[in-house]
Parts: sequence; structure tokens; C-alpha cells
Amino acid sequence: MKKRQIVVRRDQSGRCSDTSASTYGSVRYRECQKNHAANMGGHAVDGCREFMASGVEGTAAAFTCAACGCHRNFHRREVDTEK
Repeated sequence: MKKRQIVVRRDQSGRCSDTSASTYGSVRYRECQKNHAANMGGHAVDGCREFMASGVEGTAAAFTCAACGCHRNFHRREVDTEK
């Protein structure tokens, strides 16, 4: 898992500015890594290749994958860094 560093700076007016948005680009969720055979002591994944939200952004359904039905946290997170 990659560590993320967030830098918070104060300008002369005393406001905080978050510079993490300029450091990191878009976030994509790739293949599902949910182990469906964990209760039997095995390892089996469903083969879902990429997360597709089943609802509109801002709703609870946006965290559920339309292809496999798993929560977004089970999908591998990939961050595109801008240089």
C-alpha cells in the first residue's frame, strides 16, 4: 500500500491550503480483490476487472460496483501522480 503525504501550509492571511490535489491526479479503482472463499480457508476472487459505480456520485449506491456487487474498498486503488 502506498503512503500518501498531505502538506498543509498557512499563507499570510492565516488560512490553510491543502496541496495534495496538485500532487495527486485522478484515482481509479481496478480489479476486485474480495476473497469469496475466506470462510473455507481458500482464496477465490470473482474476476471483476474494474470498478463501475452503480449509482450517481454522492449517493450510497456510488460505492457499490455494478459488475460484482462489492463495495469500492474491495477494489485495488490506483492513483495517477502528476509530475
